[in-house]
Amino acid sequence: MNHHTSGRPVLRDATPAAPAPFPGRDGGATGAPRRPRFRLAAACAAVAAAAALLSGCGGDSSGHASAHTESPGSSSSSSNSTKDKAGMDGMEGMDDKAMGDPSATPADKIADAEITRGAFRLLDTRPPGMDDVKGTAWLAQHKDGTTVTVSLSGLKPGAAYMAHLHAQQCSDDNGGEHFQFRKGGATTPPNEVHLMFEAGKSGKATTTVNNTRKTGENAVALVVHPREAMDNRIACADFEF
Repeated sequence: MNHHTSGRPVLRDATPAAPAPFPGRDGGATGAPRRPRFRLAAACAAVAAAAALLSGCGGDSSGHASAHTESPGSSSSSSNSTKDKAGMDGMEGMDDKAMGDPSATPADKIADAEITRGAFRLLDTRPPGMDDVKGTAWLAQHKDGTTVTVSLSGLKPGAAYMAHLHAQQCSDDNGGEHFQFRKGGATTPPNEVHLMFEAGKSGKATTTVNNTRKTGENAVALVVHPREAMDNRIACADFEF
């Protein structure tokens, strides 16, 4: 049989092709595209927002308040200030009297105590304007432990200062390292003896700190420096055992 071809082009099916299937998790095809998981993302965002709110407001399960609600004279406030300005960690939650109490009985007034004293002398590391600093440090050892008192004049009015017991004499590297009851232990009280104080309007300051352990003759000096600049040691006092 003879077949005749027409000069007309062959008509093709005009029906649009179906979209290609989307791959499934296992590499196979699925019949429909996956939808974005908006509901899961929204849920995660809500959980994160709730957690941030609780942490920012101090809303933990124990009901503890944020440190920002405490008064300026509280121990937490003092410790945060110490940490920020003096680079000293581990002070949070510490009793403020662990670093000085101006109303405490001075070391030189404690009955039945072994008392030693030392006069402050200026150090070459002192910052400008500290040339008139002078004073006395006392160390008393008694049945309840050790008491240290510092009394200074010639300070900058209103400025904050710190003092520490040191394990070396003033002539030996300006007092060297801090005295520690347990060497290599914590660098904060009660393992060390720290005093923190502010100078009054006349540039004078006096404070006392107590520790429940005796230093013996191993704490031989006391060094004072600005609270915000520990390397700028102002003056040092050797104890006369």
